[in-house]
Amino acid sequence: MTTPRRLRALLLATPLAVAAITACAPAEEKEPVVTDAATATDCVADVDLTAPGVLTVATDSPAYDPWFTQNDPTNGEGYESAVAYAVADKLGFSADQVAWKTVRFNASFAPGEKDFDFDINQISITEDRRKAVDFSTGYYSAAQAVIALADSPVASATTVAELADYNLGAQTGTTSLTAIRDIIKPANDPSVFQDTNAAKQALMNGQVDAILADLPTAFYITAVEIPKGQIIGQFQPETGEQEEFGLLLEKGSALTPCVDLALDELRADGTLAELEKTWLSDTVNVPELQ
Repeated sequence: MTTPRRLRALLLATPLAVAAITACAPAEEKEPVVTDAATATDCVADVDLTAPGVLTVATDSPAYDPWFTQNDPTNGEGYESAVAYAVADKLGFSADQVAWKTVRFNASFAPGEKDFDFDINQISITEDRRKAVDFSTGYYSAAQAVIALADSPVASATTVAELADYNLGAQTGTTSLTAIRDIIKPANDPSVFQDTNAAKQALMNGQVDAILADLPTAFYITAVEIPKGQIIGQFQPETGEQEEFGLLLEKGSALTPCVDLALDELRADGTLAELEKTWLSDTVNVPELQ
């Protein structure tokens, strides 16, 4: 299979998205943890981890390109796998001290104790989710993309309003699904899929006219997995401000300020920008849906 590294000229270093919190009572509010540590490594010294001496990182399965490659978070390839190992390094953990755990997307931001130190899975930072979990500062800015087959009538759409006339779908629990319901507001209820694979299959089978996903994922889908598919356009959800992905942690986690420090260091030394360029690539012109 072609890898995202070979798709650098296709993929875009802009937006993606994901979504709504499950309907459960919010976790008890805790005071935010603060730290006066000079570095991320200093910060983590006094933190109780899920497993002593090991950084436990969670993501979903399957782990999709271009965020991971070959459905293997442990290989350090793909943007989020690379970011996770870069954060671990800043915290003072070698690659063999990182343990991966499978956690379903919707379960990650449900209230309650977590059996991981942080989760990295294209999880958009939202105020609803903050009621139940902690987020790091953003490590990637995201936008929504609309994917349809090239011969679909949706292909002529130039505005978000026009999309309301079509049958749309997205993965459950994502901001893509929220964007369909709250922004596009289609005449027909959107189709909800357990994962991106099911959404892609429904599009190819003609069960939906278009599906929504984050822009880098949309580029990979149309370049590799559905060659007859095309990206109709992109738009920013909600207020038009850039949506951001963050590392997700247990509410009130003492590790939260440490991963913030790690991301600050990775941002300052250019690592995040370099990883984004390597795995998500350079800017490509994608129409903005008005």
